[in-house]
Amino acid sequence: MKVKIKDLISLIEEKKEAKKIEKQFVEDVRTWISFFQHERLIHLIVTFFTGIASILFLLGALLLDSLPLLLLFALTLCLFIPYIFHYYTLENGVQKLYNYYFEIKEKL
Repeated sequence: MKVKIKDLISLIEEKKEAKKIEKQFVEDVRTWISFFQHERLIHLIVTFFTGIASILFLLGALLLDSLPLLLLFALTLCLFIPYIFHYYTLENGVQKLYNYYFEIKEKL
């Protein structure tokens, strides 16, 4: 996903510099933004529940003195950290796309 956002930003910058922005291209950018928004929402939900599960497993492991729950905490923490970075990338990428979209829309 990070590569797709980066490629789209590069394409927008190329079209902007060449001053070859068509109405259809602006609509395509809007469609791509909606796809990335959907992806961002799904990853927000997954990240949220992974974080909640991590906290619950840690609390359960500490309160019940349970090694299996501690192992589950470690596993969900190993998933949670990459999810945070991935969501951060999606969020910043979509914010950049918003800015580019409004910029190229004004140039029509």
